[in-house]
Amino acid sequence: MARVTLYNQDGKEVGQIELDASLFDVEIQPALVHEAVIAQTANARAAVAHTKNRGEVAGTGKKPWKQKGTGRARHGSRRSPIWVGGGITFGPRNDRNFSVKLNKKARRKALAMVLSDKVQDGKLIAVEQLKAEAGKTKTLGALLKKLPISTKKTLILVEPTNRAVSTAARNLQNVTTLPINALNIVDLLKPASLVISKDGIDVLTQLYKRA
Repeated sequence: MARVTLYNQDGKEVGQIELDASLFDVEIQPALVHEAVIAQTANARAAVAHTKNRGEVAGTGKKPWKQKGTGRARHGSRRSPIWVGGGITFGPRNDRNFSVKLNKKARRKALAMVLSDKVQDGKLIAVEQLKAEAGKTKTLGALLKKLPISTKKTLILVEPTNRAVSTAARNLQNVTTLPINALNIVDLLKPASLVISKDGIDVLTQLYKRA
């Protein structure tokens, strides 16, 4: 059973809380984590580059000149790829599909591996409550300074209804927030520290616990 230290609003230790082993204490398999990252980034990729083929470029469909008798090569359309202004052959198209399939069970397992790694490295910081009165940045910043977090990137996981913390974190350097129900492996891998409330851990466990 994994455990983490619990801190109060003053940054003082007030005890420990137990974490669900199926989500916070699993064997880490780097290959599966890598596969999950590739799948997420590939599925988010959009095909922007697009070239027109001979059926899409502007131009007349009339035959440039008659088939025989001119001494010139045969041509049937000015929109042919060999003409200037004609269609493009084998160019990039916006109907390309970069999606990679990854089973839901494998995706959740990879997420549990990253969470387990955060716990093992002491990068998951649990607090009794996450509050920011009226969405004030000063209040949230003061709390984070009292916690044993890295000076590098910090991710705060918040309940979807906790908009005050999300608002307060906007002007804090190297601090981002993410709703617990939108948790994903790429955003989870980036920060050096992960901050979450006690209630947030319960919500996270209910949403992502593996049976």
